Amino acid sequence: MFAVIRTGGKQYRVAQDQLVTVERLDAEPGSSVTLDQVLMLGGEGAVQIGTPVLVGASVTAEVVEQTRGPKIIIFKKKRRQNYRRKKGHRQDLTVLKITAIAGA
Repeated sequence: MFAVIRTGGKQYRVAQDQLVTVERLDAEPGSSVTLDQVLMLGGEGAVQIGTPVLVGASVTAEVVEQTRGPKIIIFKKKRRQNYRRKKGHRQDLTVLKITAIAGA
């Protein structure tokens, strides 16, 4: 069974016992979080599609760790103007392990 969930402005296709890296969630490592924005359920039998979310469906996940993504360099330049700006950015991420998918 799989589910399509929405968190952090992005959509993820998840299955049980899968590790997923999502935008930062406020939770301690080892704690459990419930994601209730389930857009689709599929697997055995018919596929259920929400409009936009399935009421009553949820995905339970365990927080494995809080981490950061790779460094992204932002470089701006205007030629012949002696204008150069260099900035770096690392996104805060949360690694989740999907423990259960509950249907509607």
